[in-house]
Amino acid sequence: MVDEIVGNPEGKGSIEQEEEITRGLNPVRTEIIRSGPYVDEIKVVTLDELEKAEERVDEDELKIYESSLKEVSDEQRIIGKVVSVGEDFVVVDVGFKTEGIIPRYEFDESDLPKPGHQIEVFVEVLEDENGQMILSKKKADFMRVWERIREIYEKGEIIEGKIEGRVKGGMVVKVMGIDAFLPGSQIDVRPIVDFDSYVGKTYKFKIVKLNERRKNIVLSRKVLLEEDLKEKREELLSKIKVGQTLTGRVKNITDFGVFVDLGGLDGLLHITDLSWGRVNHPSEVVQLDQEIRVKVIDFDPEKQRVSLGLKQLQPHPWEGIEQKYPVGSVVKGKIVNMTNYGVFVELEKGVEGLIHISEMSWTQHIRHPSELFSLGDEVEAKVLSIDTEERKISLGYKQLTPDPWEGIDEKFKVGGIYKGTVKKIFPNGAFIELDENIEGFLSIDDISWTRKIKHPREVLKRGEEVEVKILDINKENRRISVGMKQVTEDPWPILEGLYVPGAVIEAEISRVGEQVAYVNLQYGIEGIIPLPEAMSDKKAGKKMKVGDKVKLKVEDLNKAEKRIVLSLVREGKKKREKSQIADLLEVREATSKIEIPEEIIEKIKETEKPGEEAESSERKSEKSEKKERETKKVRRTRKKKDEDKTD
Repeated sequence: MVDEIVGNPEGKGSIEQEEEITRGLNPVRTEIIRSGPYVDEIKVVTLDELEKAEERVDEDELKIYESSLKEVSDEQRIIGKVVSVGEDFVVVDVGFKTEGIIPRYEFDESDLPKPGHQIEVFVEVLEDENGQMILSKKKADFMRVWERIREIYEKGEIIEGKIEGRVKGGMVVKVMGIDAFLPGSQIDVRPIVDFDSYVGKTYKFKIVKLNERRKNIVLSRKVLLEEDLKEKREELLSKIKVGQTLTGRVKNITDFGVFVDLGGLDGLLHITDLSWGRVNHPSEVVQLDQEIRVKVIDFDPEKQRVSLGLKQLQPHPWEGIEQKYPVGSVVKGKIVNMTNYGVFVELEKGVEGLIHISEMSWTQHIRHPSELFSLGDEVEAKVLSIDTEERKISLGYKQLTPDPWEGIDEKFKVGGIYKGTVKKIFPNGAFIELDENIEGFLSIDDISWTRKIKHPREVLKRGEEVEVKILDINKENRRISVGMKQVTEDPWPILEGLYVPGAVIEAEISRVGEQVAYVNLQYGIEGIIPLPEAMSDKKAGKKMKVGDKVKLKVEDLNKAEKRIVLSLVREGKKKREKSQIADLLEVREATSKIEIPEEIIEKIKETEKPGEEAESSERKSEKSEKKERETKKVRRTRKKKDEDKTD
């Protein structure tokens, strides 16, 4: 600073000179200014010199100077003159008492102004803390453009812009150097599939919303396209007729159909009018933005609704159907639908035949078509009938193989015994395969003479070979009834003779429960022993072991229920045991699976009379002899029957 005062800007003065000048400036504090926009124009004076200069200023000249200054305020756009261009700032004279500065980075280097050029600037700060005016070129340009955009919006004019890129919900468009927002729904009249295809392209838009406070701009291209299509729509509505063939472009695809742009007017091509064949979704037939020819099948001028058809341009597939698929011929097709009652086979587009569930197998009892077929299967079938009016074709699958029921009487005889394989098991019985495609039904009641079966799986296994007897052949309903127990004779007549109520027998314990024990009797039947000790001793059942032989009395024999109820016989304790049995039966909860009939309970109670004594040894002997005679009689009867059967 001292150097500049003495006219030696390069700093070549002597130390003595600097000290002398410093003393002359005392007591004013000095600072060396080495850079800045005014470095070349700064002149340093002393306080005394400044006071003398002020005295020399004429008051009239001061008034003339002040009148030459402009009225400048914050946030004002004003024209200024470039004074100088520095490395960091551009100095501009706006007619104020001080020049303003603009950061150089606000200018493009290719468009940097020169001293003397007039430019429009925006006053950001009239005077900052250092008394400096801060200006902005960019804000001035923005304000000028914004005024023009506001004018375009108010007048409803069209503006051109370039799509810069994608953002959430739409696109960014550059209009007159300002970023604007284009919603995705306002890009086109048709749904957009590829948004990126619009990036980098220039279009015309209409400003639909302007936010002054936030300086936001919302554009629409769709509005302009709809206005352009309005004239075409009116022209098309005046010419369109039912039966007319038009060319359109697929605008939108939905689950129920296709919207076709006919050139200003949209028509609906319903899914049922796309093809004569079965269509699961319209996208199987047409694609978005595809150009297609359609036929007008209905038109409502008041609602401006047009119904279109695509299949109507093709011949109807049912024309000459009887010649294409004569009755009795074998045809091929694909299964396109499956129901509980059958499957639909597509022979060609628009022609389907039904294979009813009853026409799928000669002998198998099919509950659902899925047991044989799957969707999409290619199958062969025989044409059974054609109804051209109802457009129905009946097909048969089983007719491709010979009917196994022809000559069934020669293969199988009622009363004959045959071997078969268990194919299917159900709660009420099982199907036994007797021959290829020939099955007989085995009812659960015909499995065993002596065992009460709750489910056939207790006895049968799938794939197991069993021996059965033909009980009945129904040719009309194609049913064969078979039985397993009928292979052997009914043992109950013999059992009724062996196990007479009141008879005393000896048997081996097979199973022991908490309240009931079981013993093995003849012909595979089990006897039931309610445990009387259960009334007073919970561990009574543990006293009996599997394999123990016990003396028992027959209390009841029920052929229908396949049940024989027994009671324990113990010497010296008979009366107490009978009383406990009666008490136990009265409770009727000997087991959750077995119920003792009321008559048995009453019968046992009658034996509990006062003064009752044990049977004498003589009576026991008589009963034993009687039982032996009955047993011999039964054996003779069985022997005679076996001899008759052999003959």
